[in-house]
Amino acid sequence: MALKGRVLLSNKGEIMSEKPFRWGILSTGGIAQQFARDLHRLPNHKIVAVGSRTQEKADSFGNLFNVPNRYSSYQALVNDPDVDGIYVATHHPMHKRDTILALNAGKAVLCEKPFAMSATETEEMISVARSKNLLLMEAMWARFLPHMVAVREVIKSGVLGEIISVRADHGQWFNLDPEFRLFKPELGGGALFDLGIYPVSFASMVLGTPSAITARSTKAFTGVDGQTSIILEYPSGAQALLNTTNLAATPNRALIVGTQARIEIDRTFYAPSTFKVINNKDEVIGGLAKKYQGHGLREQAVEFARCFHAGLKESPILPLDETLSIMKTMSEIAKQIGLTYPKFAEIGRAHV
Repeated sequence: MALKGRVLLSNKGEIMSEKPFRWGILSTGGIAQQFARDLHRLPNHKIVAVGSRTQEKADSFGNLFNVPNRYSSYQALVNDPDVDGIYVATHHPMHKRDTILALNAGKAVLCEKPFAMSATETEEMISVARSKNLLLMEAMWARFLPHMVAVREVIKSGVLGEIISVRADHGQWFNLDPEFRLFKPELGGGALFDLGIYPVSFASMVLGTPSAITARSTKAFTGVDGQTSIILEYPSGAQALLNTTNLAATPNRALIVGTQARIEIDRTFYAPSTFKVINNKDEVIGGLAKKYQGHGLREQAVEFARCFHAGLKESPILPLDETLSIMKTMSEIAKQIGLTYPKFAEIGRAHV
C-alpha cells in the first residue's frame, strides 16, 4: 500500500481516505437519522456537524449520534470548516435551496432523492455545482446497493440477450392523514415524487432515457397523486411498465426481461435484496442470495467519499446528466397527470 499525498492507494488501486470523511447533516428528520445510523457502520466516516432550524432539534440529533458541532441554522452548518460534505435531507421542495446553499459555501453535496421537484430546478443545481467545480450527487441509495451492482454485471454480461421490458412497482399503505408529508402538497407529497422515483430511476439504470412517456393517475384525497401508472418507450423498442401508489402495499418487486433470460428481483427491489436469473426454460442459471446487514444507505456514502477523495465532481455510477434525464422524465409524468405544487415558493421561504 503506497502513500500518495493525503490519500492511500490499496494494492488494487482503490482510493481510500487517510482520515475519516467528515459529514455535515442538513436536517434532522427520519431519513437523516437512518443515514446517520448506517454511517456508524463505516469506520472511515464521521458525522462532525448537524444543522436544524432549532437548537433543540440539533442538540437532540447530536446527542443521539454523538455529533460534536450542532447548529440552529443551515447557513452555520455549511460554513463549518471541518465539514467535507453535506448530506441534504430536507423535504423535497427545499432540496434546490439547501443544495445551492451548501454549494455556495464551497461544500460537496449529497442530495436526497428526488433530487428536485422539476428538471428546471435540477439544471440550476447542476449549473451551480459545475460552475464552482464541486462534487454533487443524487442520494438514490438503491443504485449503489450490492444487488444492484450485481444486476448491472449480469446485464453487461449479455446473458439476458436483448432487453425488451422492465417492470417495477413501489406501493406503500399510509394512514390517510392530511398532515402526513406523502399527502401534503406543500411538502411535495404524492406517490410519484416520493415512491415513484424508485421505479423511474430503476428503468433509467437499465434502459436509459425514454423516447416516449405515457402516464395516468388517480388523485388522493388532498389532490396529490395517490396512484400513478407509467409506460416508458425506448428507441430499441423496449418498454418499461411502472406503477406507484401511497394508498396500498404492493409487491415492490422488479423484473428485467431479455430475449434469452430474465432477472427477477425479490421484495423489496430498491432496498437490499436478492435476485434470480432465469432462462427461457424457467431454469435458474444465476442470481444473488447473499444477505445484507444494515439499512443500505451507507453504500451511497461510500461512493460519495470515494468520488470526493478521487477529485471527481460526479459519480460515474449515477452521473449528473442521468439525474437530469430522470428528472425530465419525472417532470413530463407530472405534467401529464396534472400534478402541480403551487405553494413551493412560499414553503421554501417559510423554512429558511
